[in-house]
Amino acid sequence: MSVRAPDALAGRAAIVGIGATEFSKDSGRSELRLAAEAVRAALDDAGLTPGDVDGLVTFTMDTSPEITVAQTCGMGDLSFFSRVHYGGGAACATVQQAALAVAAGIAEVVVCYRAFNERSGRRFGSGVQRREPSAEGAALGWALPFGLLTPASWVAMAAQRYLHTYGLTPEAFGHVAVTDRRYAATNPAAYFHGRPITLADHAASRWIAEPLRLLDCCQETDGGQALVVTSAERARDLARPPVLVAAAAQGAGRGQEQMTSFHRDDLTGLPETGVVARQLWRTAGLGPGEIDVGILYDHFTPFVLMQLEEFGFCGRGEAADFVAEERLPLNTHGGQLGEAYLHGMNGIAEAVRQVRGTAVNQVPGASTALVTAGTGVPTSGLVLTARG
Repeated sequence: MSVRAPDALAGRAAIVGIGATEFSKDSGRSELRLAAEAVRAALDDAGLTPGDVDGLVTFTMDTSPEITVAQTCGMGDLSFFSRVHYGGGAACATVQQAALAVAAGIAEVVVCYRAFNERSGRRFGSGVQRREPSAEGAALGWALPFGLLTPASWVAMAAQRYLHTYGLTPEAFGHVAVTDRRYAATNPAAYFHGRPITLADHAASRWIAEPLRLLDCCQETDGGQALVVTSAERARDLARPPVLVAAAAQGAGRGQEQMTSFHRDDLTGLPETGVVARQLWRTAGLGPGEIDVGILYDHFTPFVLMQLEEFGFCGRGEAADFVAEERLPLNTHGGQLGEAYLHGMNGIAEAVRQVRGTAVNQVPGASTALVTAGTGVPTSGLVLTARG
């Protein structure tokens, strides 16, 4: 098997602006308005205007079309627009798409955005309500008749196997929940600001789908988040210190399905994350020991542990102790468990703040951040740095 060389993207693009709405359970306005508010805030942060934008990237699940967002925000001509599939797995890939467009000279300023009323509108946690005939629906058809109708029930299968294989109890997952909520408690933007939890609180929360409890599951949130990407050269002249995209990757594993990859040989890992990890380390020229802060997608706590193991921060079955011992600052904004569930986009914004040195829970001297996107689905990741 040949060994791939690092890609040529490293350090050629930078995130120069971040913006968000408030995070709530009932926004009281349309998803288009949320998107427009977040985009304008991100452009203001970058010191740019809507007229500077010539590219937009979002999720296939977003309800606000690129051309409509451009019109609403007062943008001009667009030379690039793109969407990425697989729900939360798309988060970091939106930045990858933007960075590729900028590096190729197709666009100069690209905005990535995601906005939804996921609590007051369509609630993902309610699970499958109706499926149109499709190849994707056929794959889910092997699990749905047995009562596996929600994301929590799909993840519970892998979580149960993980505990069995490594001789652990559900307390292993509690360390992730406690860590996230501790950081959320000191983050004024977080929904759970001022409300930390203990392992006892985690153990006392009700079962959702064993071995997952309520506090193992992320929130449902209304809100919007946007990011501005441009070339490293142009970034030097803008208002904020540039945060360079040292590496960006997408990954899907062998036998991949959307959160129901139960027919793989092993359910205790995340092969799609492994694909992303190998690309990121190769391109960035870094390893786990050189990461100052980790922003790991936390829609469910067990998959945070598996991600740490796939990225090589610790051995298999050792991630719960890794988190409990605080060997790496993790989800310093509170994550999707504590701050807000914005399909991972708010995590990218936190990584930018950490590298800039402006985070509420700032890690002293942080200059490298790892960010991951949704797990159990084809996914993506970023390594962001303050230097080339």
